[in-house]
Amino acid sequence: MEKRRVVITGMGTINPVGHNVAESWQAVRDGVCGIAPITQYDSSAQKVHLAAEVKNWDPTAVLDKKEVRHMGRYSQFAVAAAKEAMADSALNMEAEDSTRCAVIVSSGIGGISTTESEQTRCLQKGFDKASPFYIPSNIANMAAGRIAIEFGFKGMCTCPVTACAGGSNAVGDAFRHIRDGYAEVALCGGTEACVTPLSIGGFTSMRALHVGDDPTRASIPFDAERDGFVLGEGAGILVLEEYEHAVARGAKIYAEVVGYGATCDAYHITAPAPGGEGGARAMQQALEDAGGVAPELVDYINAHGTSTPLNDSGETAAIKAVFGQHAYRLAVSSTKSMTGHMLGAAGGVEAIFTAMALKDGYIPATINYKVPDPACDLDYVPNQGRAADLHYALSNSLGFGGHNACVLFKKWEG
Repeated sequence: MEKRRVVITGMGTINPVGHNVAESWQAVRDGVCGIAPITQYDSSAQKVHLAAEVKNWDPTAVLDKKEVRHMGRYSQFAVAAAKEAMADSALNMEAEDSTRCAVIVSSGIGGISTTESEQTRCLQKGFDKASPFYIPSNIANMAAGRIAIEFGFKGMCTCPVTACAGGSNAVGDAFRHIRDGYAEVALCGGTEACVTPLSIGGFTSMRALHVGDDPTRASIPFDAERDGFVLGEGAGILVLEEYEHAVARGAKIYAEVVGYGATCDAYHITAPAPGGEGGARAMQQALEDAGGVAPELVDYINAHGTSTPLNDSGETAAIKAVFGQHAYRLAVSSTKSMTGHMLGAAGGVEAIFTAMALKDGYIPATINYKVPDPACDLDYVPNQGRAADLHYALSNSLGFGGHNACVLFKKWEG
């Protein structure tokens, strides 16, 4: 079967720098830092006091008040972002075959805040007094299920759980699902809400998080003084659509999805393989999957760029392995310098930022960059974004367990 073309026709997001795509993209262009002291609980007894939280979140402003009570925060983010994406796409479900509409939405941890609060309550009242809504508000796939119910999507509905690679796996899997003829439309991306005592404590014990109190020196990807990531939260949801289907209904198109690579390091539960070998293979696969796009045609990479010592040097090495001397000519930036690391949501939100970069011809900065690292010697677009004529852009996501996902996007030129 001939491979079909796939385009982005709608986008929605809630994240640490904005409650919708327009607000978020403007914040990214302006270099706004979404990192601040934790407000969701008292973190004074812990080492980590900073996070990239969604600010001023009132779910009842966009979701049914009764339903909100039975939804985990991660599901609230996902459904709200999906509602924006669907409205943005102007898709009329009355005219669609709902069995040809899929949902692929990742969450790395799901409703961990619900687990923590329910555990505390049940220790006092007994575990047979657990809420009947505990399980369906907690399991990681429920955000995808909620979205399918909200919009009546009856095709495949699934949730890739691949840690920090999950959002990009969801976008890539949706791309292939449509390209290979299984659906015309897919809602895809990722969601996460795990700024909780247990999550923060767990990552702190692993020495994965930054423990300082200065937001401007907390998430500093590729900087020599980086020492850990900042936990973020949010959701990024995209409407992917088969090209002919989108054109037939007169849909606006943001960008085209043209390639996807997914690999495993098979090396270590948390550390990347030496030289970023698995990530390099994922980028190479994405180029080959797009029909053999030449490396020198890629203008920009939205890097995984977590601000951990091993990730950033390994990702830099991987980029050099794939792009050779062109690695020094293309732009590489990490929007995690602004949003923190949203785990399973990161790939979804960063896919939106990458699509907007192509659409607007603007490369977002890696903010708060000060001290160069000899092991990270590429153009990381330090501190100030820039206008650029972009044609192809990659979005990288690399996760614990050795998961690597890379999605290749192409500028839409009509």
